[in-house]
Amino acid sequence: MRGCDSTRPSGWKGRQLHVPGCVATSNSRPVGRFRRIRIKNRVAPVKRLCYGAEMLKIQDITYSVEGRPLFEGASATIPDGHKVGLVGANGAGKTTLFKLIRGELVLEGGSLSLPSRARIGGVAQEVPSSDTSLLDTVLEADTERASLMAASETATDPTRIAEIQTRLADIDAWSAEARAASILKGLGFDDAEQRMPCSDFSGGWRMRVALAGVLFARPDLLLLDEPTNYLDLEGALWLESYLARYPHTVIIISHDRGLLNRAVGSILHLEDRGLTFYQGPYDQFARQRAEQRAQASAVAKKQAARVAHLQKFVDRFRAKASKAKQAQARLKMIDKIDMVTPPEEAARAVFTFPQPKELSPPIIRIEDGVTGYGGPPVLSRLNLRIDQDDRIALLGKNGQGKSTLAKLLSDRLALTAGTATRSSKLRIGYFAQHQVDELHLDETPLQHLRSALPDLMPPKLRARLAGFGLGADQAETPVARLSGGQKARLSLLLATLDAPHLLILDEPTNHLDIASREALVEALTEYSGAVILVSHDMHLLSMVADRLWLVSNGTVKPYEDDLDAYRRLLLSGDKPAKSTPPKPKRAPRETVLTLRAEVRKCEERLEKLQQMQTKLSEKLADPKLYEDHMASDLAVWNGKFAEVEKALARAESLWLAAQEKLESTNQRA
Repeated sequence: MRGCDSTRPSGWKGRQLHVPGCVATSNSRPVGRFRRIRIKNRVAPVKRLCYGAEMLKIQDITYSVEGRPLFEGASATIPDGHKVGLVGANGAGKTTLFKLIRGELVLEGGSLSLPSRARIGGVAQEVPSSDTSLLDTVLEADTERASLMAASETATDPTRIAEIQTRLADIDAWSAEARAASILKGLGFDDAEQRMPCSDFSGGWRMRVALAGVLFARPDLLLLDEPTNYLDLEGALWLESYLARYPHTVIIISHDRGLLNRAVGSILHLEDRGLTFYQGPYDQFARQRAEQRAQASAVAKKQAARVAHLQKFVDRFRAKASKAKQAQARLKMIDKIDMVTPPEEAARAVFTFPQPKELSPPIIRIEDGVTGYGGPPVLSRLNLRIDQDDRIALLGKNGQGKSTLAKLLSDRLALTAGTATRSSKLRIGYFAQHQVDELHLDETPLQHLRSALPDLMPPKLRARLAGFGLGADQAETPVARLSGGQKARLSLLLATLDAPHLLILDEPTNHLDIASREALVEALTEYSGAVILVSHDMHLLSMVADRLWLVSNGTVKPYEDDLDAYRRLLLSGDKPAKSTPPKPKRAPRETVLTLRAEVRKCEERLEKLQQMQTKLSEKLADPKLYEDHMASDLAVWNGKFAEVEKALARAESLWLAAQEKLESTNQRA
């Protein structure tokens, strides 16, 4: 039952809902969200509460942590029913703001106001291990329904029984089980798993159950902090779709660009201890921010130039009696200028992958492969080829064998039948989320690197760390005190130390902010090795992968369509998509390889010609060449320079043609 929580801060009239794995606060007695009226023999939900235009009003709030101010006079208004993405740099105070909204922390100044009967919900921790089934755990998240169902079994008074049954009908209690099952299925639990006890699942899976519980409870204000970190691609896409249809207000802390573009319609930006509300999804917010920064920089430069001009006059004539008054007037003008502070350049997120030497293709070939863990095969009928310039995304629902395939390709799992051929010099880098948890918490990143590279001098070790965005301060900080993103960077660094020819990344973006994710995209684009990606981040997959493999029905096959089509397929519940015009026939693999080789040859030719052009330019810049007795030599060198320029123009044209042909072929591949 919803009982009064006496530990709430003074002035907060909330009530705490004790739901396993989630936090919910109500400002009212336990009444339902809806009453129901009959319209032409149909039941239609009608809101009992009328909130007006505001759901949450944040007014001049101030709050500090250990003397460091996180908020100073911050204000914002969240309209009722809006889906809002809360963004800001790591450590800016996003999670702290959620705790302030829930009343878990006490403001130092200002106020947070909500409608008097609004309920707040969010995932606080994983569902405890217990013998309760997943389905029953989720059903228990609606405490009013659970209370009424229990009362219906013990009530004897006819009037009370009628009240209970009416109320159960009002809150649509009889469809609750189907609704809970639908949410669990969307988050990756099949019918059999929904009947299993929570104790049968790991912590990451119980986090999904906690998320299912709070979604099922449908609070008026839903607060989600990085909800996709413990979801796979299929679960993340389902959550996007669910949140877009969610009937109440949602605020999401997320670094998932796809989620912030498709599931929200507004952005709340936390920066410089203040809050700014922007209409539109993340990409629109990013464009507005870029325009604002450019405008502020331009204004700041103009002001600085004007101040410098005035100050120059003051410095020149301050001591001259005839000009003293004019100098003083200019000093006053300088004081009156309302200076615009130029926006600070954000520290650029970086990843620097060492480049491997090129190996002859293919680097891995598997024919008629079968693999598993001693029992029935997990994957069979495997006929796969990987070349060093491949960028492959693994698609497929949870449990179909993506992790098994990653282990097989990384040589952590052997074939039980079939043949696998690997390049003799092949080096493989492997990154999986569990490796972040295997770091030594009492050691620093510098100590981790020294253990892996004992012969490398400290300056070079620090340079390696800096190449992954771990500066001097982080290098000497124990891993236990690093942020999740910094730990992920260290794990990525350790996975790529020996310049692998093949890099296998399993959910590499968890805990990385948006700037770091963009830096990872850039690094993978520049990386000359092969990449195998498993990720719930659709933006990362779309920017990096040029081939898609679908892991399903116990095997792996090329996925003939694109990521958008795969997304539509998942959201349609695997039902066949509406008929569309037939796509062009897929280009043969050999054609793609030939075109890639042609592009590489063109790039090598361009590089050689550019080097020749640079040397000739240096030669022609030599003053001695222009002396009278060197006239014949000058003509020769000018001729050579003209020939190289023509050759360079032809090479660029050939490279562009080859690149366009490859890209058009990849669109069909």
